[in-house]
Amino acid sequence: MDLSYLPITGSPVSQREAHQELQLPQFTVEISQSSFTQIVSQIRKKQFDTWDWFLLAAQADHLSASQQHFSELIALDYLADRWRQVGVIPYPHQIKTAERVMYEMHGQAILADEVGLGKTIEAGLILKEYMLRGLVRKTLILTPASLVWQWYQELYEKFNIISGIQRSKWDWEYADTLIASLDTAKREPHAALITEIPYDMIIIDEAHKLKNSSTASFKFVNSLQKKYCLMLTATPIQNDLKELYNLISLLKPGQLGSYRSFKSRFVQDKRTPKNPQELKGLLSKVMIRNKRGEGTVQFTKRVVHPIIVSLTPTEKELYQRVTHFVKQSSSKKSRTNILPLITLQREVCSSFLATGLTLQKMMDNAEEPVPPNIASLLSELAQVKQNSKCDALEKLMTQLDDKVIIFTEYKASQEYIRYRLERAGYTTLGFDGTLSRGKKEWTRYMFQRSAQVLVSTESGGEGLNFQFCNQVINFDLPWNPMRLEQRIGRVHRLGQTRDVHIYNLITKDTIEEHIMYLLHQKINMFEMIIGELDAILLHLKLNRSFESELMEIFLKHDQAESIRKELDLFGSRFLQGQKEIKASTWDLF
Repeated sequence: MDLSYLPITGSPVSQREAHQELQLPQFTVEISQSSFTQIVSQIRKKQFDTWDWFLLAAQADHLSASQQHFSELIALDYLADRWRQVGVIPYPHQIKTAERVMYEMHGQAILADEVGLGKTIEAGLILKEYMLRGLVRKTLILTPASLVWQWYQELYEKFNIISGIQRSKWDWEYADTLIASLDTAKREPHAALITEIPYDMIIIDEAHKLKNSSTASFKFVNSLQKKYCLMLTATPIQNDLKELYNLISLLKPGQLGSYRSFKSRFVQDKRTPKNPQELKGLLSKVMIRNKRGEGTVQFTKRVVHPIIVSLTPTEKELYQRVTHFVKQSSSKKSRTNILPLITLQREVCSSFLATGLTLQKMMDNAEEPVPPNIASLLSELAQVKQNSKCDALEKLMTQLDDKVIIFTEYKASQEYIRYRLERAGYTTLGFDGTLSRGKKEWTRYMFQRSAQVLVSTESGGEGLNFQFCNQVINFDLPWNPMRLEQRIGRVHRLGQTRDVHIYNLITKDTIEEHIMYLLHQKINMFEMIIGELDAILLHLKLNRSFESELMEIFLKHDQAESIRKELDLFGSRFLQGQKEIKASTWDLF
């Protein structure tokens, strides 16, 4: 903005104070010698007006600058050099989304793209555009705690937005752009401070967690003072059309009318809308959902490699003894209290070291005397020196010449894998839930820069992205398909340029083989995405967790044929739920 034609006089107000009064961005003006001489000449001739006139003229100029070229995104040119440096290429659907939010939705929108299409980039582009136009200065970004650092990094690297990460109650007032955990923000004394602050923009990630209007999170967000609001979610509907109504009412009250009128006009049952085209029209005014395929992003392929591992006779005998112990113990316990037994049954397919540690913990906490045969089993587990899975892993590693992420659910297995691979000459890094946010980021950096292998527990399945790697080894399989997809999603997402190879180590003639059959062959889990999986699992209305449902099948049946039959029935329920969702609520988008 060129204000050199406006002579400056009036009360002695500093440039910083003037910017605060005008709410203008800070800028540096370079004045040529001739312009400087002209200004001095005008001052000497008293060709100037009062400070009030200057403020009025400056404000008019500012408003004019904000409105010109409003049909184009000025952030694209502003960020072009930075994006070239960091290798960011905005996709057409992301640019179109930002334009629609700016010009049609006036900064009030639910960004509901399918997982992996770059909702964070869309939100960052919109935020930057409003900042460049001088329309946004005070911003609050609310995310799950595990995503706070990722948001900080994305905004800085891709948009040159330097934000604060909330650490104390003083940050709420003094940071212009602040990233914070929603769970922290909704609690006192923070909530009372935040609701008093008038924000220009609020951004909420994982917004489907606000689907219930009776929760503290919903009420907190509803109480915020905000001019613009972006809500990000891949699953705007999870289990009930009322959840969709709540989200939109939180963003734009009245858009769908009262809940009574909404239910009368648009709800056939909890998941099936009536008058879908009319409802779709109303949703399109506040929600944007881009899907994978034509016009968005063609993701690279997933190539699944099942690797069958045969146990030695000793390992097989110990596996059977642990399984017998699990079944025997489960008959004495309530079916609602079998979590330790589920863990034990899963660990025995990972490593006997992990199994032994859990068994020892169960024995230490036992209220009744420990049977002698269990103490003998524990002793035998501790003496096993061979691990056929690690043997197969080392053999597989000789065939891979690039970076690899190895996932295991258990810390003991993680340490053993690292020991074996380090002994074989590989450089490894460990990634688990005990690492601080900063150490996790540092580990990611070191993996990208130097180490060949990252051995991660389940905590590596969330928070950080590893698109520079395209090889994933599942040393053991999580029983819940959501967890498996979260692992793969760390590498198979926007920015991945190569096909992703997934190697699953499967112990033959064990429960793990049945799990692989269910997830891979029966429900085609590797072809799904998190948003779809999440919706299906909620739709199923399981009485217990996914893992507990499977454990019930394994406890009731001994023969492989009977187990496979039950898994077929369970898988059919899963596929039927998928069809019902696609035939009802998801057609709204």
